[in-house]
Amino acid sequence: MIYFINSKHEARNSKQIQIFKILMFKRFRISIFGFRIFIFMAEPTKRLLDLHKIRNIGIIAHIDAGKTTTTERILFYTGRTHKIGDIDEGNTVMDWMEQERERGITIVSAATTAFWIPTDGENKGVEHRINIIDTPGHVDFTAEVERSLRVLDGGITVLDAEEGVQSQSETVWRQADKYKVPRLCFVNKMDKLGADFLSTIKSIEERLGANPAIMVIPIGSENTFKGIVDLITRKALIWGSDELGAKYDISDEIPEDMRDGVEEYRHKLIEKIAETDDTLLEKYLSNQEPTIEELRKALRRAVIAYKLVPIYAGSSLRNKGVQPLLDAVVDYLPSPLDVHEFKGINPKTNEEVIRKPDVNEPIAGLAFKIQIDPHVGRLTYFRVYSGKVTSGSYIYNSTKNITERIGRILLMHANHREEIKEAHTGEIVALVGLKDTTTGDTLCDDKAPIVLEKITFPEPVISLAIEPKTKSDQEKLGFALKRLMDEDPTFQVKTNHETGQTIISGVGELQLEIMVDRMKREFNVLANVGAPQVAYKETVKKRAEGEGKYIRQSGGRGQYGHCFLRVSPKPRGEGYEFVDAIRGGAIPAEFVSAVEKGVKESMENGILLGYPMVDMEVTCYDGSYHDVDSSEIAFKIAASQALQAACKKADLTLLEPIMKIEVTTPSEFMGDVIGDLSSKRAQILGTEERGKATIILAIVPLAELSGYATMLRSMSQGRASYYMEPSHYEEVPGNIIEGMISKSTFTGRVSAQ
Repeated sequence: MIYFINSKHEARNSKQIQIFKILMFKRFRISIFGFRIFIFMAEPTKRLLDLHKIRNIGIIAHIDAGKTTTTERILFYTGRTHKIGDIDEGNTVMDWMEQERERGITIVSAATTAFWIPTDGENKGVEHRINIIDTPGHVDFTAEVERSLRVLDGGITVLDAEEGVQSQSETVWRQADKYKVPRLCFVNKMDKLGADFLSTIKSIEERLGANPAIMVIPIGSENTFKGIVDLITRKALIWGSDELGAKYDISDEIPEDMRDGVEEYRHKLIEKIAETDDTLLEKYLSNQEPTIEELRKALRRAVIAYKLVPIYAGSSLRNKGVQPLLDAVVDYLPSPLDVHEFKGINPKTNEEVIRKPDVNEPIAGLAFKIQIDPHVGRLTYFRVYSGKVTSGSYIYNSTKNITERIGRILLMHANHREEIKEAHTGEIVALVGLKDTTTGDTLCDDKAPIVLEKITFPEPVISLAIEPKTKSDQEKLGFALKRLMDEDPTFQVKTNHETGQTIISGVGELQLEIMVDRMKREFNVLANVGAPQVAYKETVKKRAEGEGKYIRQSGGRGQYGHCFLRVSPKPRGEGYEFVDAIRGGAIPAEFVSAVEKGVKESMENGILLGYPMVDMEVTCYDGSYHDVDSSEIAFKIAASQALQAACKKADLTLLEPIMKIEVTTPSEFMGDVIGDLSSKRAQILGTEERGKATIILAIVPLAELSGYATMLRSMSQGRASYYMEPSHYEEVPGNIIEGMISKSTFTGRVSAQ
């Protein structure tokens, strides 16, 4: 409703005054434009705070499996939206960024809240609140999935009925395993050509190592798919009369040709559920059939304990099968109370602390995402694990040992916001006003401090140089890059001190492309970018020692620093470790820390070709100092000299990122694709048939994959596609290192001239 009051004239009659008072009493927004005040009615979203009736879930899957489409149907059927969003039309609620709508992919995870009243089972007729996070499927944005899973209680894994379990499905499944997130599987696209429900179940067992509990059997497939049979209730659910899928027919009449199969799979389902519960198993072995209520309760316990994964089926695009999935979310996925307690560390005593999901406990929660909103400013997405938080209050950041003030608390619905006064246990909200809190920080009560498990993110594997086009862009570039770094922990910015270039790094070319595009659109920064460069790393292959001595006399006080360092290799992925082995005060403690700083700075700039050094242990075991002339800067320089001397004797080598690649190609092009991969130093892991296509699995150095998408399309008449993700780092062959060194030397000579 919009009501206008002319500011030049008073409201003269009592009716106008009465209307104005009613409007002022309700929730509203006021903005002034010319002489008029606009008052917009804004009904607040209802908030269900009974923890038993809350579900915090994420939608996770491979790219193009149908996550956002499924989420849009959930929002429509729960009444959260009144129109079904369509990715092809670019009008989805959850994909709200311009880049997402243009490209038809999810880039950032979006949170929303919906309410669902189950139509069957123990919770029939009882309204439940479902907090949903829709996550990206592209591997370049895997950080969004990682941090979402860290704060969720349950998940829905969406699978393509034709493709089965794909690479990114495996990746997100492992991420969910890491955080012990119970989940359901939704076999989507049952109407697609080549859809095979049982083949998808088999791939779930083989590739994910899961124990699937088949809950439904699809009625038909491909163009004949019209519904499902619920195995627990033996009822057929058929969609057809309503195009939007909001109404469907429930019948006790199962199609004649499916009855034997339904009984067979129902028997297997009961057996699987009974195996997880001693009471049910005893009843089952006594040839007594458990009741539907007993089966559902036992299945819920099994799902929460990660013993079983319920499998559902449908077609989100064709509006079929989504409502039973919503019922399953309520029936089988955990509420915040099912995660009985959570553990953390008291930062002051380093002792383990246990906190319960209770509104009366001290406040504790995790900041899992930073977002820069053009209207509100910096938003900190926050999962409340215990207690409650109030707007205007102060909260303690135990990770950084600082106190921050919460200006406002917002409930998020994708990019729409609604202000609330307080957030309770189990809620996911956005806080406004936190300046120094970053992703993974714990926020709590300073009188009951706790540090929760942090979130880990993958290392960047690709980088490119970026420079502003104009002087005005130069001033804005630093600000834009800082904001984007705050949002995405896998996006890193460094300055190459030798060339003066700004280098941006990430986990994939698409991520960097999107970041540059966002700088242009959101921050109005125009920039030139160089070609993508592979993020090599340097390391040592054997143990060696080196000495560094820095002495300068300049008439007054001089400089004196002297140390001995020992370097030794560590296993891949174990990073860097500094060991202080000084005995007898050969170097005072304050100068040992200067040695460590000097070592770190030298390692960041590399020795062989200027790439960061990793996977090595550096031990400072001896040295000397001068009572007057020794200083921190002298020991930093000495440490740099000692490290270079030791590394040059320790057989320096380069490490390169290796990618796991999965190429899907028509069988007739398989030979060409494998031959091309082999020429790129690929290691072929195997092939498998999936319908009429062949899947080639391989690991390939990232340096060999520049422009691979174009090459693959031309090789297969545009019919093959590929997916890749970072796998590990491996040593670069000697002949390639020699070529890189000679090229670097030549380039250096040319630039010097």
